[in-house]
Amino acid sequence: MSMVQTVPKWRAVLLDFLERAGWSAGQVFVATLLAGGLGAVGQLPWKQAITLAVSAFVASALLTGVQYLGNFTHLAFWPDLLIRLAKTFLSSLSGSMVAGVFDITTFDWGAAFNVAALATLAALGKGLLAREPAAPNGQVPPGASPSTLPMGTYREAVDHAPPPPTIEATNPPDGSSVPDRQAGVVLGETGGTGPAGGNPT
Repeated sequence: MSMVQTVPKWRAVLLDFLERAGWSAGQVFVATLLAGGLGAVGQLPWKQAITLAVSAFVASALLTGVQYLGNFTHLAFWPDLLIRLAKTFLSSLSGSMVAGVFDITTFDWGAAFNVAALATLAALGKGLLAREPAAPNGQVPPGASPSTLPMGTYREAVDHAPPPPTIEATNPPDGSSVPDRQAGVVLGETGGTGPAGGNPT
């Protein structure tokens, strides 16, 4: 019988942050190299790609933090994927702005949008490939996600199930089942709550 490994909540959330931000950084890195055109290895914009990737990593982590603070992480597959695509696009675009001194009059919007579009397409492919196999009827299986984390780890991170009640919460208010100074009903007696007279037969 297989043992189910449980991941602590904090570790699952940390892994989710790293998974999202890491993929965004990698997608922006590759998109920057592709946007620079094919050429010799030494002529590729390596420095710019690394700078944009780091900026995209930070931007993605910040956007994920906002998503967690808003309790907007427990989503079905397609809404989750759409949110990830929007975050990738914004992370790439903001990374391009932060990478240099942003000036609206001189900023190369065309190149920035090209990188963001390529990164978003890469995020779409990654999300579709990460999805669990479709059900026989073609529907997305329950619990499917665009994340590459194990399903149990991902659900531990994004689900918002209420914590189980503590022992103190299940105890009576005064710690006893019968309130103080209140007589209990004696079995075998009729009419009244006083003690039974004599030995019960």
